[in-house]
Amino acid sequence: MRLIPNKLHVKLSMNVTPTDPVVPRCYTLTHSDSTGDLFLTIAESFDRRQISGWYTRFMRDEVLAEWQINQGSTSLLVHCQLSGGMILGTASWRYQIFQRELPLVFEAFRYGDQKLFSVHPELDQAQVMVKFHATRLADQREEQWGKMREYILGDG
Repeated sequence: MRLIPNKLHVKLSMNVTPTDPVVPRCYTLTHSDSTGDLFLTIAESFDRRQISGWYTRFMRDEVLAEWQINQGSTSLLVHCQLSGGMILGTASWRYQIFQRELPLVFEAFRYGDQKLFSVHPELDQAQVMVKFHATRLADQREEQWGKMREYILGDG
């Protein structure tokens, strides 16, 4: 599945411009199951209000991400919740869904924040790291998902 740009709704919070800061800069992405619309908030911290509704707390299918700089290297750390709290489905079932949908999520981050990438092209070289959070240690994992340049929405 590819991103449909007119289904992506982007909101910048106070203290964040289309081009700065890189750090701290966080993404909160939710979606509507009924319309397929995606809602992306770009802020200095995660948008807790966006993920506090009963349905979002029940589904826990939001994706949170944050830019990090470690030892001079920039990366995007992405958080996905597999279990805990009020969550629908098993951790392994949810993991499979995230595996299928994460490329679309990264396209939404890249497209929704494209002015940041035009001013800071080095961010396309940033490594994407995904942490899958779960209550059982056996279900927790961290994976590398390539570089942001792999998620530029193209013609194909």
